[in-house]
Amino acid sequence: MREWIVAGNWKMHNTIQESVALTKAIVDGVRTIKKGEVVLAPPYTALDRVSETIKCSHVALAAQNMFYEDKGAYTGEVSPGMLKDIGCTYVIIGHSERRKYFHEQDKDVNLKVKKALSAGLKPIMCAGETDDERVKGITQSIVDRQINLGLSGVEKTDNVVIAYEPVWAIGTGKVATPAQAQEVHAFIRSILKDLYGSAANDIRILYGGSVTKDNIGELITMEDIDGALVGGASLKPDGFLGIIQKIAEKK
Repeated sequence: MREWIVAGNWKMHNTIQESVALTKAIVDGVRTIKKGEVVLAPPYTALDRVSETIKCSHVALAAQNMFYEDKGAYTGEVSPGMLKDIGCTYVIIGHSERRKYFHEQDKDVNLKVKKALSAGLKPIMCAGETDDERVKGITQSIVDRQINLGLSGVEKTDNVVIAYEPVWAIGTGKVATPAQAQEVHAFIRSILKDLYGSAANDIRILYGGSVTKDNIGELITMEDIDGALVGGASLKPDGFLGIIQKIAEKK
């Protein structure tokens, strides 16, 4: 049985003070939940304080991105070693906003995934199609390319998490139906089985895209959906805790 996981991606939101307050509310809210994993991905500026706030809890820390070199003249970048030093155990890689606004390519995602794993970080690797790509009926070819190229050369998947995030559903209020989401999750599982055989059954695949406490209940009942990568709804304790509670009840 795969352990469920819920990751809150705060994106470019929250000051340090706001991040600490939100973290305290979440830590307090999940105190009685003894299974599954809860991961918080605050902005870089708040990583240190959030790391301190989650000590002695079972909440884990993630970064929203990282560079694929250990050190060097890379102004504005952050290395995996720096993230480990500050307390991160996870890192989000290849989010659609990184691909769209910062022009990250599959080869960049692949370099980051491999570097994260070699540094002892657990990558949450994102994949998903745009609205135009779905309309054209090429969802599977897009996702197939992103998964295969993103994981190229990755032999051990013990610490790899995949997040399917249909780009057309991110921050739009649109949500894939449970059937739509399951179809792509099952397709991703089949790609992983081609790559890794039976080990693919242990790889967790999350759904991301306008997830709320009102729609996660049906989504999480799908066979291949193992949790959620949550954006806007992770910025309010009630919304995020509601998502966690529903997943904990059903998984």
